[in-house]
Amino acid sequence: MASIVWASLAVLLLLPLMAAMHSDCMFKQEQVLCLEKIRKANELMGLNASSHGCPGMWDNITCWKPARVGEIVLVSCPKFFQIFDPDQVWETETIGELGFEDIKSLDLSGMRVVSRNCTKDGWSETFPHYLDACGFDEYNESESGDQNYYYMSVKALYTVGYSTSLVSLTTAMVILCRFRKLHCTRNFIHMNLFASFMLRAISVFIKDWILYEEQDNNHCFISTVECKAIMVFFHYCVVSNYFWLFIEGLYLFTLLVETFFPERRYFYWYTMVGWGSPTICVSVWAALRLYFDNTGCWDMNDSTPLWWVIKGPVVGSIMVNFGLFVGIIFILVQKLQSPDMGGNESSIYL
Repeated sequence: MASIVWASLAVLLLLPLMAAMHSDCMFKQEQVLCLEKIRKANELMGLNASSHGCPGMWDNITCWKPARVGEIVLVSCPKFFQIFDPDQVWETETIGELGFEDIKSLDLSGMRVVSRNCTKDGWSETFPHYLDACGFDEYNESESGDQNYYYMSVKALYTVGYSTSLVSLTTAMVILCRFRKLHCTRNFIHMNLFASFMLRAISVFIKDWILYEEQDNNHCFISTVECKAIMVFFHYCVVSNYFWLFIEGLYLFTLLVETFFPERRYFYWYTMVGWGSPTICVSVWAALRLYFDNTGCWDMNDSTPLWWVIKGPVVGSIMVNFGLFVGIIFILVQKLQSPDMGGNESSIYL
């Protein structure tokens, strides 16, 4: 039981990471938005290939609106650079008539800004350079490389861990299914927990294969029914895994509290909670995601309220499981200290 609780509590540290957007996808998303804004701005300004001026531009870092010759365009540093200096003021919410941010009327003190001049020969170089204006230097660049290596190492590590777990759990399932003497309610619950772990490992492998098999960032814009179904299956496996951890704790607590109880009837309700409740949670999340945030492959969780439809039940099961853990410890201490308890009876709980 202690291992169950510690495993559950560890997830609280990992849940925020699931909602983070990969930097490659952030750039891709900004590029798509930029090109759309440039298209609309060109239409409003009446610019074309033969017009005098500078067309809008995406320079692989930030977006530059179309400008007339002699015009100086100011933009704030992209939000991506915020990871290097989160205390600075970065992007603004002031939007001009062309759909681009308008910072000329703002107090620029404390803001990190870069500029380009539209000349008759085209755009000038940025001033100051991104390296100087946005706090990105060689140290940060090497640090970014170290982060990529770190993420690759973590991926390799959890792949090995899930593979080892899958092989071990498969062996345990074969043993429990093969020998009829091991068929009892307690072991049936263990088998369902093992099955949830196995499904979780399989769903992780499928998700990684679908999203990250290619060594590029095309996964940022995958939006197929199959891809979304994989993500729904992945979340279902994760949620059901935590619910079966909760069932393990609930069964042990019931075993200590109730002297006689119909295990088979309880097992039916355990099965309904362990597999049925995650179905409801994930189905509601999928329906809301389809209606309110049907973008990409549903692997990004930009909408925090929708994400709590899944995260809320998981956190709730962890908290209840911890409460069961405290209750079980309290009951065991009381029973072991009771003068009326014989040695044979106390050995049941050890």
